[in-house]
Amino acid sequence: MRPIILQKKGNRPLSKDKDGDANKTRVGGSKDRFWYPRIWDGMTLRGWLRVLAKNRMAIAPSRLVMAAIISAMGPINSGLGLLQNVIYGRKIRKTEFVKPPIFVVGHWRSGTTLLHEYLVRDQRNGCANAYMCFCPAHFLVSWSWLRPAMRGLLPPKRPMDNMAFGWERPQEDEFALCNLGAPSPYLMMTFPNRTPMDQDYLDLEDAPKEGLARWKRVFDSFLRAVSYHERKRIVLKSPTHTARMKMLADMFPGARFIHIHRDPYAVYPSTVHLWMRLSHDEGLQHPKPHSVDERVFKTFNKMYDAFHRDREQLDANQITDVRYEDLVERPVEELERIYRELELDDFEEARGAIEAFAGTQKRYKKNKYDTAPETLRRVEKEWGWFFDKYDYPRLEESDLEPSEEETDKSEE
Repeated sequence: MRPIILQKKGNRPLSKDKDGDANKTRVGGSKDRFWYPRIWDGMTLRGWLRVLAKNRMAIAPSRLVMAAIISAMGPINSGLGLLQNVIYGRKIRKTEFVKPPIFVVGHWRSGTTLLHEYLVRDQRNGCANAYMCFCPAHFLVSWSWLRPAMRGLLPPKRPMDNMAFGWERPQEDEFALCNLGAPSPYLMMTFPNRTPMDQDYLDLEDAPKEGLARWKRVFDSFLRAVSYHERKRIVLKSPTHTARMKMLADMFPGARFIHIHRDPYAVYPSTVHLWMRLSHDEGLQHPKPHSVDERVFKTFNKMYDAFHRDREQLDANQITDVRYEDLVERPVEELERIYRELELDDFEEARGAIEAFAGTQKRYKKNKYDTAPETLRRVEKEWGWFFDKYDYPRLEESDLEPSEEETDKSEE
């Protein structure tokens, strides 16, 4: 018998959609192509050698060409990085932030990218865009010539969904840390079948002193370089920052945090799909599915343990929450509330741009998943506290069983 869990408006899984028809898994995103740049192509030589050493060069034969390209790019990235430091190093170190940064936080697949996109519609806000995160060591010296040269190599959409992709669009700064050689849990994607790298750097609690000091230096320097380029208040988005708020608030006094959350039934399958797709496209091994499921459950709880602990250390005007479902339903009203509660700039100056972007999102097609009943029960078991805290209803047991009609069909 094939279990069928389907979806209706709000991405809530149900046994039938409104028409009584099967709604099978549907995921967007661009298909992988051999000419697409890989995240690690922008990695410095030092960072690349560290990754190889940590994973004992366990490269799958089919990924040797990818590894060779990354190896060839390493010295180029490091060389251009030295040039950038010679030309801009002193200016970067002296750069002051226009205003304390804004951090969009929340678990993967909770709507962090959508919220990030809305916030940067405000022309007073800047961001770390895809090119900066792809070439963090040298984007100031290569922005004018290398970025245009590589424009035609990019996919039109992200690999995991239907969100538009491009060098100038906002990106996760965690990728920049990886490419600069800083420790990051994202490096688990390089060798997905080995013991995940740098897991202590999710919440930074157990990170070794020397490694943590380097992480802070690299992140501060990168953010100042972005600020020097943008000359605006910087809005950053990386789900990993959800577990680091106290550290970030100490590093950047006055920083603001916007926490976005989403129905766990939707978050779980989407996160599994995310890691499998990125590990497949960016990994130097072919990922094995069984290693992903448990990691998603464990990481979610670890992340939110740190989040709720750190939240108690922040002032009321430093952090606010938004439901993904509300952001999709009434984006302008939610953004206006966020501006008010965090005491940001006058919202009216940004209203027109935000309304225009909201109009482009009306036809956006979300990913949909068939999720087995036993998986949904596991989601409730592992993340039940999240349902209660953020007021997400749980499915009734009857919703987790196929209808009699579906049972008959599956047994034919």
